Amino acid sequence: MVFDLDGVLIDSEQLWDAARRSVAADHGGKWHDGATEAMQGMSSPEWSRYMREQLQVTLTERQIVDLVVASLLARYEVGLPLLPGAVAAVHRLAAQWPLGLASSSNRVVIERVLDLSHLRSSFEVTVSSEEVARGKPFPDVYLAAARMLGVPAEDCAAVEDSASGLRAAVAARMRVVVVPNPHFPPPEVELRQVDLVITTLDALTVDALEALGDTGEGLDERQDEQDEQEMESFPASDPHSDWAGPPS
Repeated sequence: MVFDLDGVLIDSEQLWDAARRSVAADHGGKWHDGATEAMQGMSSPEWSRYMREQLQVTLTERQIVDLVVASLLARYEVGLPLLPGAVAAVHRLAAQWPLGLASSSNRVVIERVLDLSHLRSSFEVTVSSEEVARGKPFPDVYLAAARMLGVPAEDCAAVEDSASGLRAAVAARMRVVVVPNPHFPPPEVELRQVDLVITTLDALTVDALEALGDTGEGLDERQDEQDEQEMESFPASDPHSDWAGPPS
């Protein structure tokens, strides 16, 4: 069982956005429509590069990361925005299965959240996307979490809230449960790929997860749909894309 962090356990997506906007505004950046959505799921090396290159922030990538993370952690020290039912859901599922955490947050942020929430002992493994080659929507962070748990990814379930996150979990061939983020909800076309959509973490129960059934059912069809959407969603200008267009 693998949880996302931001938007699933803590109501933080808009806090990340506010911290990045503040750093951009203070250092010559030019925010544009689509920047918020573009950076969702990116690892810190990816979003700091995006801010420097695409938003024209006049800092090094390391400086951008340090300032954004410091701003975010200062907000968490005032009050960690745990989502309703988060602690109970983690405790409930940890009593049934080994838990992993697969997050786009920096390692230092993950560690502080685990301390402030008193949830550290509930997770057997934690992975930050800055510790793998690619951030979400690529599956790397979920595959790493499954590997560290010692369980095939196909035998894991993931809990996500965003389009980029659910796409990463689907690409990892996990069962996917989505609690749609109210600030940045996934499009309906994305939600059709997942196994279960719930409105609150109170609905994330052992019975609901066991009812998902055989992890192999429907995976090939779902992966085909995922592959088709990736071809449409990653143009050459997309910062996640490794494809630079056809040869000239």
